[in-house]
Amino acid sequence: MTQPDFDEVIDRIGTHCSKWDDMEGAYGVSPGQGGLAMWVADMDFRPPAAVQRAVEATAAHGIYGYPGANAPYLDAIQWWMANRHGWQIEREWILTCAGLVNGVAMALDAYTNPGDGVIVMSPVYHAFGRVIRASGRELIELPLAIEDGQYRMDWSQWETMLTGGERLLILCSPHNPGGRVWTEEELREVADFCTRHELILVSDDIHCDLLMPGQRHRMIANTVPDIRDRLVTLTAATKTFNIAGAHIGNAIIADDDLRAKFKGALMARGVSPGLFGMDMVAAAYSPEGAAWVDALVEYLDGNRRLFDEGVNAIPGLRSMPLQATYLSWVDFSGTGMSTAEFTARVEKTARIAVNHGTSFGRGGDSFLRFNIATPRARVTEAVKRLREAFSDLQ
Repeated sequence: MTQPDFDEVIDRIGTHCSKWDDMEGAYGVSPGQGGLAMWVADMDFRPPAAVQRAVEATAAHGIYGYPGANAPYLDAIQWWMANRHGWQIEREWILTCAGLVNGVAMALDAYTNPGDGVIVMSPVYHAFGRVIRASGRELIELPLAIEDGQYRMDWSQWETMLTGGERLLILCSPHNPGGRVWTEEELREVADFCTRHELILVSDDIHCDLLMPGQRHRMIANTVPDIRDRLVTLTAATKTFNIAGAHIGNAIIADDDLRAKFKGALMARGVSPGLFGMDMVAAAYSPEGAAWVDALVEYLDGNRRLFDEGVNAIPGLRSMPLQATYLSWVDFSGTGMSTAEFTARVEKTARIAVNHGTSFGRGGDSFLRFNIATPRARVTEAVKRLREAFSDLQ
């Protein structure tokens, strides 16, 4: 494999790119006037060459009919889960959805009814709450505690917060936006909690491949195998390989009854995979793709160290230690500023578009989320601008 050039600055402006083309409308930060896009969770890197070759081969054939003969796609998923995560899955366990937000929506449709409570651990990925509310379910936010600068599950408090109307819990593993890799003990506690309260457990593992050095992701299906009768695991190649535009993901469900209900929801909504997406995943989940991911996480770790060093040197700012993902969760509470004031300094003064912590729910008010999956020169520039924007604190 040719060593990928993650330092290459690729101009994405004018390519129907949400991250760059929509940021001025969303945040008032203009890409044409030097604005930096550090919000939407995709990367400013090209995927492995194997993915590009697969797309070009499909395009070269020139006929784009209904896809079928999915064996290479399913085989690739099985290979990846076995070789990268030690998880042996059967082909029939794999159901394909239009990305993992769609997978969450299908799970809500399959296992809950309007008015049912759906639990998240807040603050957490903002799309969960959006889909839960839009489906007419009740969003139940269990607040994560912060201990030694990192999130932890607060079972003693959470046990007192349930009403009995809850039917499903969504676990973000690894956690977005906090970047936590949950321990084996924590995953067992989640499983016990769901069993005790008769909850379906939907584990969103989309960031499972994006681990900082020394970290190990644990698939809850492996860690707690007896939870399989209430477990849906959502995975995707899209986050790992920067192919989110393919809108393809997987629900991996071992239990026959759970799988039948999920499949029924997919059929009722007419959801099926697209040709290019399946070809891209089959190419990505390969030895070449694995080598590319290894190089990627080494580069991301360098960005993490650079960003953390710069941000944590600014009085009042603190970046939560990042164990996984490429999303840095920065706490501004030490500045003594209001949310509006520190956000304005980042967006208007530093000209950086970031995700507002308030959008991640309860506990996010003092935070902003920065996407560091971009060439290192941009990370260096972002740190420089933040130092200047908060220079009066130094």
